[in-house]
Amino acid sequence: MTASAESVSRETPVVLRGTPVVPGVAAGPALPVRSEISPEAISRFGDGGFADAQAAMSAYDDAVAAVADSFARKADRATGPAAQVLRASAGLARDKGLRSAVATNVDAGQGLVAAVRAAVEQFVTIFTNMGGLMAERATDLQDIEHRVVAHLVGEPEPGVPTPAEPSVLIAADLAPSDTAGLDPELITALVTERGGATSHTAIIARQLGIPCVVGAAGITAVAAGTFLLVDGEAGEVELGAQPARAQQRVVASRAAYEALAGWSGPGATSDGVPVKLLVNVADGTSAVQAAGEPVQGVGLFRTELCFLDVADEPSVEAQAEVYAAVLGAFGEGRPVVVRTLDAGSDKPVAFATLPNEENPALGVRGLRLSFGNPGLMDRQLDAIELAGRRTGTETWVMAPMVATVAEAADFAEKVRARGLKPGVMVEIPSAALLAHRMLEVVDFLSIGTNDLTQYVMAADRMATDLAHLTDPWQPAVLQLVAITAEAGRQAGKPVGVCGEAAADPLLACALVGMGVTSLSMAARAVRAVGAQLARVSSADCVAAAEAALGAGDPLAGRAAVRALLH
Repeated sequence: MTASAESVSRETPVVLRGTPVVPGVAAGPALPVRSEISPEAISRFGDGGFADAQAAMSAYDDAVAAVADSFARKADRATGPAAQVLRASAGLARDKGLRSAVATNVDAGQGLVAAVRAAVEQFVTIFTNMGGLMAERATDLQDIEHRVVAHLVGEPEPGVPTPAEPSVLIAADLAPSDTAGLDPELITALVTERGGATSHTAIIARQLGIPCVVGAAGITAVAAGTFLLVDGEAGEVELGAQPARAQQRVVASRAAYEALAGWSGPGATSDGVPVKLLVNVADGTSAVQAAGEPVQGVGLFRTELCFLDVADEPSVEAQAEVYAAVLGAFGEGRPVVVRTLDAGSDKPVAFATLPNEENPALGVRGLRLSFGNPGLMDRQLDAIELAGRRTGTETWVMAPMVATVAEAADFAEKVRARGLKPGVMVEIPSAALLAHRMLEVVDFLSIGTNDLTQYVMAADRMATDLAHLTDPWQPAVLQLVAITAEAGRQAGKPVGVCGEAAADPLLACALVGMGVTSLSMAARAVRAVGAQLARVSSADCVAAAEAALGAGDPLAGRAAVRALLH
């Protein structure tokens, strides 16, 4: 249902529905994100009055430097995924291809503002047509355009205004620069019209622990100040709710959250079946912070996020230093699973990623980079081995984007030669279908539900119109998870989930019921998942798995599991 001034004025509250991302209930006045520059300021700027094209490009360079520096300062204040995506945005702002397109437009006689907008539109079209994870960069590019133009015309950078009271942030979409610096005391919830459960907005919202709903059609039609009640578990946004009733639900939600926060591990069901709860980390800083949570180790160390702004491949020694910072934060008794470079698609790494791929989400990314550049993998494995020896931490290593048993066997041989434990990511449907054979050559499997869902459903995770397909509760996706988990049970080897699905307390129970032995997630999600598992038996988890697998769609699956476990 689309909101309008007329519908909002009715006594019966209007409910907008989207994809639930971060559970919790929050309320407050709507606070729209300001993304456009004042037309009057642009009109006053005109063509800028530059003496020539060189002067115009000099002004462009100054504006880009200011925007990139702003991203970098925010990255320095942030940690984990937030810091990494901000650094990636700083690099995108400085992109030479974008500058070249602007210069071409200026040389053709366009004014500088028009030249910037046309260049960004050109790249947005390219990225959108590529689909997959590259489409997500379109939002980042448009954010950069707005900020560069603001600097050119002398306006403040657009973005999230500072609210006078705790408010619900609403937007068509949010760039990393918008979400990374949010104050959870002032922004009580996030609601966007676009985006999916694995978008940048969703990932950073989980890190911050802010209730979040994405893909809520009609939210941008809501007027500033409209009182909203956001349910991040049901994926509902209620307009016109009674403040007193809304406050009761908020208080109850906070009480439930505080009860969860008291959970201290280790992970297990109420009848004592152990479930390893692990954490996803991006660098040494995020590892040190996560090590204080009740986790049994790291289930996913995203090594590529350490090198998004690095031009040349670091030496083995330099890489080892980076990896040791993560391994050393956990030490004896808490293994760390290191993923080799998942470079490519939406995570370009200058020294690894191939340029100008037509469809990078389905191209040479992850393990496939080593096919044409085996030294890249060899040097990374040498560095991981060195870091493991220095820290004494038990180190497991897994490769992303593995499609065949032969690929898994070749990778495992290299890892074992260095005294490390080999595994592979299950992100491609073929890996799930061949899980029994994969486990003949590797020691563990880790299911990356973000990419697996995208590839199983043939749906771009950033396409709002397809958000219902990119939901990890999709029965087809869960069937492949169940196949993989059963292969692990038969082989007597561990099978984990390290995608965003592991952070959903209800879905976590169903995953355990399918036979998943570990769950790895953002640090902020660990206590909620652990507390939920502690309240249910292993039989309850099996029943939840059967309900989710037997559901006709994600909505029905969520409802069935919620009814069973609540």
